[in-house]
Amino acid sequence: MIQSITHYGIHFGLPLVVALAFYKNYWLKAYGIMILGMLIDLDHLLANPIFDPNRCSINFHPLHSYYAIAVYVLLLIPKKTRLIGLGLVIHIIADIADCGLM
Repeated sequence: MIQSITHYGIHFGLPLVVALAFYKNYWLKAYGIMILGMLIDLDHLLANPIFDPNRCSINFHPLHSYYAIAVYVLLLIPKKTRLIGLGLVIHIIADIADCGLM
């Protein structure tokens, strides 16, 4: 239960906190863009089984690989891609926390 609360709390709560704290004038748009970072979970469809509660996503799925994570971190640098990068990095943070609680 604590694992699910932590995982989904980071997925939905942390982007909201970041949006409200740093993007006050357009927090809803910023929040929406960061939430789109969850689309990288589409790579779970390539796994068999699609969902395994005992599997750590980090470096297992292609969009959760260390190479992909490096690209997500680089997206934080340009202002034009920063919100996308934040959403993706927050997603990875949630997955790392999930792996740590397994």
